[in-house]
Amino acid sequence: MASDKILKQKQQVINEIKEKVEAANTIVLFDYRGLTDAETKELRSKLKESGSTYKVFKNTLMTRAFNDLSIDLGDALSGPSALLCGTDQVAPIKTLTEFAKDHPALELKVGIVDGEIADKAKLSEYASLPSRDQLLTMLAGGMIGLVKDLSICLDLYSKQLEENE
Repeated sequence: MASDKILKQKQQVINEIKEKVEAANTIVLFDYRGLTDAETKELRSKLKESGSTYKVFKNTLMTRAFNDLSIDLGDALSGPSALLCGTDQVAPIKTLTEFAKDHPALELKVGIVDGEIADKAKLSEYASLPSRDQLLTMLAGGMIGLVKDLSICLDLYSKQLEENE
């Protein structure tokens, strides 16, 4: 049986995982085997740009943490897994997917986005979405078009009223 000191250390790691999961809007488990040290450094820097981090934990400790949080990830925790946590919903997934295109050793397993479990297909759907800034730009463009059309209509209406006087 493990000593109390080791059990306390393991419980600290489980608590750390739970804190990360609860604080994140997006969580992705991915297989990192086959990446070189330089590639992992490159991945970390790209994820940092998107406001995300990843860390490798023992699967048994991650399983306990997810069980404590009542999250069932099925068999996603089989084999080595890294845990990515991010505050943005889509940016970390886009970053991982883009990185995986150039580095086939990286494989996404499962994710949790805003509390919903997302399989590989759902993660690839999220990766194809425009970024938050792009969506806001599209929204602003649409709103400007409506305001422009309204101003043209009001101008034509005022000219029509002037002609009838």
